Amino acid sequence: MWKDLAACWAVLLGIGFMMLANGLQGTLIGLRATLEGFSTFTTGIMMSGYFIGIFIGSFLAPMLVKRVGHIRVFSALASLASISILFHGVYIDPVFWMAMRVVTGICFAGFYVVTESWLNDRASNETRGKILSIYMVMITLGMGSGQFLLNLAQPQEIDLFILISVIISFGLIPILLTAKPAPVFQTSTKMSVIELYQASPLAVIGNCLTGMAHGTIFGLGAIYASAVLGDVKLISWFMACFMIGSLVTLWPIGYLSDRISRRLVMMAISIISILACLMAIITAKDSLLFYLVIVLLGGAAMPMYSICIAYANDRLKPHQIVGASGSLVMVSGIGLSTGPIIVAFFMEFYGIEFYFWGIATVFSMILAFTLVRIGSRAGIKVEDQSQLIATGTIGTPIAEFNAPDAIEYAQAVARDETALLDQREDITERSL
Repeated sequence: MWKDLAACWAVLLGIGFMMLANGLQGTLIGLRATLEGFSTFTTGIMMSGYFIGIFIGSFLAPMLVKRVGHIRVFSALASLASISILFHGVYIDPVFWMAMRVVTGICFAGFYVVTESWLNDRASNETRGKILSIYMVMITLGMGSGQFLLNLAQPQEIDLFILISVIISFGLIPILLTAKPAPVFQTSTKMSVIELYQASPLAVIGNCLTGMAHGTIFGLGAIYASAVLGDVKLISWFMACFMIGSLVTLWPIGYLSDRISRRLVMMAISIISILACLMAIITAKDSLLFYLVIVLLGGAAMPMYSICIAYANDRLKPHQIVGASGSLVMVSGIGLSTGPIIVAFFMEFYGIEFYFWGIATVFSMILAFTLVRIGSRAGIKVEDQSQLIATGTIGTPIAEFNAPDAIEYAQAVARDETALLDQREDITERSL
């Protein structure tokens, strides 16, 4: 474990800095757009540019890494991300900002692909789950901590844009100074969305809808908070509460989903998210209870992606798991890109509180489709489920896992299944 972690420290530290910058810029740009007088619908379209970039970058970045290597791609994208954020402070225009958000999304998709493929290569099958869990903690802490940097300067000035550029530059240093060679990049055989849907309709629909919810939360959160809270410090806490909730519940929910039916977990998460949204609408916005409700919403909504991935893995053959990741990225990207646009439209014409109504509607759809699938298809036994925590399926909703060797990964899963079968046979013989 420690040996594998030592081989990954540079990329973990680098992605930590990148997520610190990402947490700050997402909130800053949404807030600044409101201060500049952009309409809610215009801002929603502009903010969706990031997720469009993520969608494009998740397919473009693997080709770049395969061509020139991890370190060069990471360095080039870091420079591009640093430049694009500075352009926001130089020229104020929603169309131009959307173009820059697309560029930023492509860059961060590249960061995720580089980091996750690097971690997958350096980790063994026994330690991959722990390493990726540490990676998710770094992402969550970085995104959450970045919210509080919003208080260091006035959002109307260019200072915070410069700060983001500086942080991104710091994130590049550990990667460039690492003494260990970057891994050899290998891509897996793809599995089409249609094939994945045939194997697991709930995983595909649930992943797309989860993307819509996540895109709404982070794409429009600063717009909502600036309208109802006003104060920059409160806006920072509002956005950070989502990440605090995620940090608290990510492992417990994963642990629970390994021990009971995942469809029950998805239902429970959906119900809690819906109730949290309704509570957020009726709760006084200047009360501590409001922020606790946001923590609850973040704690329920954020882990849903990992549950959808694990649910898909339960219904795939070992050799299909890695290849299915690209299709899961695609359907998640569709949700991430369309969610902010759709919800922003209703926020513009039906009121700012449709922010929570929109999130609640998405989780209602997940709940309804889960119930439909329960009625139409029998679930697999709990003991036959893949282990979410053990196999490292916790990950970002936007970056494809590129396993170092899909065949090796499949063989490892097969060995685990054989060992489990032998154990059951041994128990049966002793009972007889």
